[in-house]
Amino acid sequence: MATAATATARGPMVLKDWGQLLLLGAIWGGSFFFARIAVSELPPLVLVLFRVAIAALALQLYLGWRGPSFRLAFPHAGLFFLLALANNVVPFSLIFAGQTELGAGLASVLNSTTPFWTLILANALTSDEKLSWNKLAGIALGITGTAVMIGPGLLAGLGGPVWAKFALIGASLSYAVALMIARRFKGVPSPIVATGQLTASTVIMIPVVLIAYGPAGLFSASPPVWAAVLALALLSTAFAYILYFNLVASAGATNASLVTLIVPASAMLLGFLFLGERLEPFEMGGMALIAFGLVTIDGRLFGRR
Repeated sequence: MATAATATARGPMVLKDWGQLLLLGAIWGGSFFFARIAVSELPPLVLVLFRVAIAALALQLYLGWRGPSFRLAFPHAGLFFLLALANNVVPFSLIFAGQTELGAGLASVLNSTTPFWTLILANALTSDEKLSWNKLAGIALGITGTAVMIGPGLLAGLGGPVWAKFALIGASLSYAVALMIARRFKGVPSPIVATGQLTASTVIMIPVVLIAYGPAGLFSASPPVWAAVLALALLSTAFAYILYFNLVASAGATNASLVTLIVPASAMLLGFLFLGERLEPFEMGGMALIAFGLVTIDGRLFGRR
C-alpha cells in the first residue's frame, strides 16, 4: 500500500479506465441473466463453487499457455485467501442470505452503496484516494439514480427484517474491504491476482459445499443450466476479474467500485436490447442520474467550466 511519502493523489480516470469500467459493468450486468437460469436447478452455494472453480481452472490453463507463471502468486498466498474471503465467500453468502427475505430492487440499491463504503475506507487507510466533493456528490447521485431506476420494485421490497438489510450492507462493506486488499497486489499482473483469488475461493468452497450438500447430485443439472454456468464462470468471472483487478491497479479502489452503480443499469439495458424487455420512463431517468453521477465523479467537465 502506498505511503504518504510516496503516493500522489489520483487524477481523473483516463479513457481506457472508463472503457474498462463500462465493459465490466455490462459483463456483470449480464451475470444476473446467467445466474437466474443456473439457480433454478443449483443451490446457491453449489453455484458459487462451480462459478469460482471453473473460472479458476480456465485462468490456470490460460496462465499455462500465455503466462505469466502462477509461481508469482506463491509469496502472496495468505493475502489471496483474505481476498477470496472478502471478495467472494463472505459477500456471496451474505447476499444469498439477504435475498431470501428482500426483493431484488432493494438488494440492488443496498449493493450500490459499495463506492460509498470504499471511499470512506480509502480516505482512512490510503494517502492517494482522499474524499472530495465531486466523489461524494457523484456517489450520492449514483445511489439515488439506482433507487429511482428500481422504482416500484424498490417500494415493494422496502419491508423485510433488519438483519437481511444489514446482510446486504455487510456484503457491500466486504467488497470495499476487498478493494483495500486488492491494492496491496501492486506490481502483480492482473491475471495472477484474478487466478490467485479464484483458486483460493475454490479451496475454501469445496469443503463448505461437501459439508452442506454432500457429493451426491452435484452434477445433475440440465444442459441449459450448464451452459449458463459456463457463461457465468468464463465471461462474468474469469474474464471480468482480469478487467476488475486491472482497473484497481490503474484507476484505484474507489473508481473500480463505481462498477456497482453501472451493473443494475447494464442489466436493464441488456434485457431491453436482447430480451425484449421494456424500459419505463423512471428507469431511463435513473440511468440519467447514474450517468450524471459518473460525470460528477470524473470532475473534468466541471473543472473546464
